[in-house]
Amino acid sequence: MPIPRRTILRATGTALALPFLPSLSWRRFAAAAAPATPPKRMVFLSFGWGVTNETWFPDKTKTGADYPLSDGLAPLERHKNKITVIQGLSNKFAADAHWGSTFYLTGANRYALPGSSFSNSISADQVAAEQFGRHTRFTSLQLTSKDADQSGHGPGLSLAWNRQGKPIAGVDTPLAAYQKLFGDETLPLADRERMLKEQRSVLDAVLAQAKAIDKTLSKRDKDKLDEYFQSIREIETRLAKEESWMTTPKPKPPLDAPGESLVGEEEVRLMYDLLVAAFQTDSTRVVTYRQPMANLIKSMGITVAPHDMSHYTPGERMAASQRRDKKQSELLASLLDRLEAVKEADGSSLLDNVCLAYGSNIRSIHYLDNCPTVIAGGGAGISHGRHVVLEAKQTPLANLWLTLLQGVGIEIDTFGDSTGPLGTLTA
Repeated sequence: MPIPRRTILRATGTALALPFLPSLSWRRFAAAAAPATPPKRMVFLSFGWGVTNETWFPDKTKTGADYPLSDGLAPLERHKNKITVIQGLSNKFAADAHWGSTFYLTGANRYALPGSSFSNSISADQVAAEQFGRHTRFTSLQLTSKDADQSGHGPGLSLAWNRQGKPIAGVDTPLAAYQKLFGDETLPLADRERMLKEQRSVLDAVLAQAKAIDKTLSKRDKDKLDEYFQSIREIETRLAKEESWMTTPKPKPPLDAPGESLVGEEEVRLMYDLLVAAFQTDSTRVVTYRQPMANLIKSMGITVAPHDMSHYTPGERMAASQRRDKKQSELLASLLDRLEAVKEADGSSLLDNVCLAYGSNIRSIHYLDNCPTVIAGGGAGISHGRHVVLEAKQTPLANLWLTLLQGVGIEIDTFGDSTGPLGTLTA
C-alpha cells in the first residue's frame, strides 16, 4: 500500500479544518438579506425514564378539542390551543427501554447490519438540518448534559445521528452552548485562516493517496473507505461554512453568560433560553436537546433513584414520578411562553414558526408502546388544540417525524420505518 494506515489516522486528527468549497456557495447564503417570511425551525426535546402512565396521559375516551389535560400535563393549560397530545405511537424496533435517545429520532433497527449487534440511521433533525442548515452559521445545534449516561438515554452523544448512523456530539453545559453561540473569537482572524489553509493541504494530499489505493482493497475495505470519504465530505461542508462565516461577527447575545455550575432545573431553563436565543438570532434553525433527568430529579430534592422511579409502584416512587412529570410540564410551558414572546419581522411569534416535538421512547417501566408525545407550534401546519388517539396502537413513531418534516417543507416520501404521514394531524 502506498499510504500507511497511521497516515490516514494522522490525517483524521487534523480534519478539523478543510478548504472552502466554492460550489457550496456559502458566502452567498451568508450575505443574503433576512427573509421577508420568517423561516421554519424545528426543535426536538427528549427525556429518559418515561412518565407516570396513570397520570400523564389524558383519558383515551376523550379526544378532539374538548378534552381535559391530565394532571401531569396540567401546567400546559395556558398553551392548550397550541399543543397536540398524541397517543398510539411506538418505535417498532425498540427493544431497550432505557436507550431513550439512541433510536428516538431514527426509528432504526439496531440489528439491521448483518453480523453487527448495533447499527443506526439518520435522525429526523439531521434530515431537516441538511436543508435548513445551508442558511445559518450552525447547521444544527445539539444540546445534551453531563449526566446523559445516568438519564436513561443509552448509546449516543446527543439525539442526533448522521447519514451513516454515527452519533453527533453535543454541547453538555449551558456555558458551552453560550460560548458556541456567542463567545468571543480570541484567535486572530489571520491565524484562523492560516490554520484552515495548512490543514487543507494535509487532507488534500492524504485524500488523493487514499483514492489511489481503492482498487487494491476488498469489498469490505472499500465500504469502510467509502464511509471514510463520506466523513471527510461532511467535515468539508461544516468547515467550508466555518471559513465563510469567519468575517461575519457573531450576534450580540440577548442574555447574560451563564454560570458554570448550573444543574437540574436551572440547567434546563437556561438551555431552553439558549435555544430560543439561537432561533432569535437565526444562528441555527434545528435544535435537539437530550435532557438531564438525573440532575433534574436531584435538583427537586427527590431522593428516589431515576431508574427506580421508572419502575414505580404506588407510594414514594410513584409520587416522585408524578412530581417530575409536573416539573417537566412547567418547564415546557415556560419555553412555550418564551417562544411566543419573541416577535418575528412580520408580527408573528417564534412559536408560530417553530415545530416543537417533546417526548420519550418509553411510557413507564419497560413499556415501549404509546410513546409520550406532545407537539407544539405552528411551524409544521399541525391543527393544534387536540388530543389524538391513533386507531392503530402500534403506529410507527417515524410516521410522526415524516409528517413534521413534510409539514416544514422537507420533500421526502418516507423516513425510518414510516408507513406514511399522519393525515389526522393536519386535517
